[in-house]
Amino acid sequence: MKKIIILFVLFMTNSFLFAQEKLAKPFSTPEIDAKVEAIMSTMTMEEKLAQITGTRIRELMVDGKLSLEKCREHIPNGIGHFCQFSTGQALSPEKLRDLVREIQHYLMTETRLKIPAIFHEEAITGFATQGATTFPQQIGVGCSWNPELVQKNTASTTQNMRAAGATFALSPMLDLSRTAHWNRHQESYGEDAYLTSRLGVAFVSGLQGDNFNTGVAATVKHFAGYGTKNNDAKTLYEEYLMPHEAAIKIAGAKSVMPSYGVYQSLPISVSPTMLDRMLRREIGFDGLVVSDYGAINMVYKKYKQAPDLMTAGAMALNAGVDIELSSPTTYPLLPEAIKKGLITEETIDVAVKRSLIMKEKLGLLAKNPQIGKDGALDFDPPAFRKLAYETACQSIVLLKNNGILPLKSTVKKIALVGPNAATTQGLLGDYTYQAMRAFWKGEQYNPNNPKLVTLKEGLENRLGNSVELKHERGCDWSADLEATIDKSGFGDSRLGKLKLLTVQGLPQPDLQKAIAIAKESDVIIAAVGENISLNGEGRSRKGIGLPGEQEAFVEKLLATGKPVILVLFGGRQQVIDKLEGRCAAIINAWFPGEEGGNAVADILLGNVNPSAKLCVTYPNSQKREEVNYQNGYSVNNQPLYPFGYGLSYTTYEYSNLKIKSSAKVTDDRFSISVAIKNTGKMDGTEIVQLYVSPLDNTSTMKAIQLKGFQRVSIPSGKEKTVTFKVSPQQMVQYKNDQWLVESGDYVFKIGASSTDIRLKKTLKLKGKDLVLENGRQIFFTQNEIK
Repeated sequence: MKKIIILFVLFMTNSFLFAQEKLAKPFSTPEIDAKVEAIMSTMTMEEKLAQITGTRIRELMVDGKLSLEKCREHIPNGIGHFCQFSTGQALSPEKLRDLVREIQHYLMTETRLKIPAIFHEEAITGFATQGATTFPQQIGVGCSWNPELVQKNTASTTQNMRAAGATFALSPMLDLSRTAHWNRHQESYGEDAYLTSRLGVAFVSGLQGDNFNTGVAATVKHFAGYGTKNNDAKTLYEEYLMPHEAAIKIAGAKSVMPSYGVYQSLPISVSPTMLDRMLRREIGFDGLVVSDYGAINMVYKKYKQAPDLMTAGAMALNAGVDIELSSPTTYPLLPEAIKKGLITEETIDVAVKRSLIMKEKLGLLAKNPQIGKDGALDFDPPAFRKLAYETACQSIVLLKNNGILPLKSTVKKIALVGPNAATTQGLLGDYTYQAMRAFWKGEQYNPNNPKLVTLKEGLENRLGNSVELKHERGCDWSADLEATIDKSGFGDSRLGKLKLLTVQGLPQPDLQKAIAIAKESDVIIAAVGENISLNGEGRSRKGIGLPGEQEAFVEKLLATGKPVILVLFGGRQQVIDKLEGRCAAIINAWFPGEEGGNAVADILLGNVNPSAKLCVTYPNSQKREEVNYQNGYSVNNQPLYPFGYGLSYTTYEYSNLKIKSSAKVTDDRFSISVAIKNTGKMDGTEIVQLYVSPLDNTSTMKAIQLKGFQRVSIPSGKEKTVTFKVSPQQMVQYKNDQWLVESGDYVFKIGASSTDIRLKKTLKLKGKDLVLENGRQIFFTQNEIK
């Protein structure tokens, strides 16, 4: 029986990975095309334009209630999308669903075509609405290296969104981020294309499910190379495009959002090179392209690449942007653009057709479309909270430990200090419902809906009566809020009208009391770092160290002579080079979501063995430079912690690396296996990492690249074997405008991080260099655990 269970587990693991390599189905079918074309044959120009624009619910409301008069005035011909429909409200799940139903009822009974709208929302950390499960931010989830968990999380998000009547998400964000200075760094899965691609495919697969009719359409963003310099074709194709391409080809993503950025000096929203050539013709994308909010407007107002809004709209539509979000300012002017010869009605029809195909796929053009779920709704049931807890546990990285963790039974007095010790602001990533309300609306959020568990509460939940926990903030995040609204960079045009929400309702910190508590303690837990206002889109900080006077505060704690455990909250790596050598332990909790306090507490106390590993390089200074482990770390610029690094409460021994000495360039796959033994006293989970380096000195491949990974849970004293089945096509490079797999010698490395290489062997790829005429088709290893 035990053998049968093991085989079943292996089958489930492998079936997930093998399924990833199946190419996605086409967006439409002849039957769908015929149905959509029949609808379009009767449409007026006004009705067509309505389907390729979005609006907001607030335009239809009077005194907090839907106004039919406003509906008739604002959307007489229907509408394509309602934008960020739930973050704009403060409604219970049932009231939100009922509002969606009310609006859809108007559209299906009072407009001529009776076409429902798509209601879309952010979903990067779960459904962004009041009361819904709030997962850790993506930068933390990236450190879990767990695609299966990501897929479970987004499947839960789909349940909530569908229950409210939502069918479309503006997530995931698949931009690679190689500098913690970027204010949107926290939304990324880190610096590596392979890891981001694996997690991105899982995100989309969980959200969309097996059927658009019951799933939620994912939007992969921001296409492509946002937040970095993207003009180097080799890096753009091999790295920045890869996560988008994998999500499109393997997971079947059918919605793409271009970035606010530029490519070859042209805004991407109007770039035929990027949207038509790269996205549609080279990658083969056949779905819907939606604009970022206000991005087409910026072509005229910010980038000055169009003489007026009408021309900007024509340029975007000609380039391939099907839908203008979030408010129609340029596409309503397209009839004038037709008269001036800037666009054709046939081009408009292509966009309208894609919009309607999406609605048909989502079930909105059915005779009786299902809008929401009847009855009482619970957006944060125990099963979803458990997922949030597991994700937080697997996202939290143990960076340093001199043996103090897990806390021993001899510890009887704990001083819990710092601005994130007993507050919720350090739990929440950008584009959570709470952060959206706080930043974009300037409103306070309810920390009990869903319940946000602080570190203080987490420790109180876990500690017995024999341990005394004393708390005092001791210092604020920053005396005069350190962040400013970044109005000059890329981003939503609303940024120019906002003010940062300062933290309100907290007592003033008492430094002397915090130091007194620290001196009386056996150990000090310093919960420091960032909050909602210090990190996120449009929030600009001068540096990436600890904000305000927090570093000086930690210095005072260290001066007590008591061991200090530093717990870092935030959306980026915060430079701590001056403190690192003197802290007894360091934990990076990121923005860990609603169960963050319980998760951190369980790691501190040893109820959970940390397993997370960095999805980014941890810098040793605040230099404004991009860092990519693939280039290798120079002798004079070693990171504080490398990519792939993370500690555990147990130890692992790597042995018995097996790999053939050669393989053909044309082979399907070859196997690399390694034995991993848990040599410590605690059960644990190791993230085994497979890297490759070229041996040919003339090779243009990066110095070291991740080509596979596997989480493997191993009981104390036990051993497991991990096998990676590698395709030679994973060594593909973009050279001379083609995809090429070069023969030659490659070193395959098995490591606990990108610099902690435990075993390595050379394999020769034999044969004539292979040109992939149809581009990149195979992305990932296939893994087995025995």
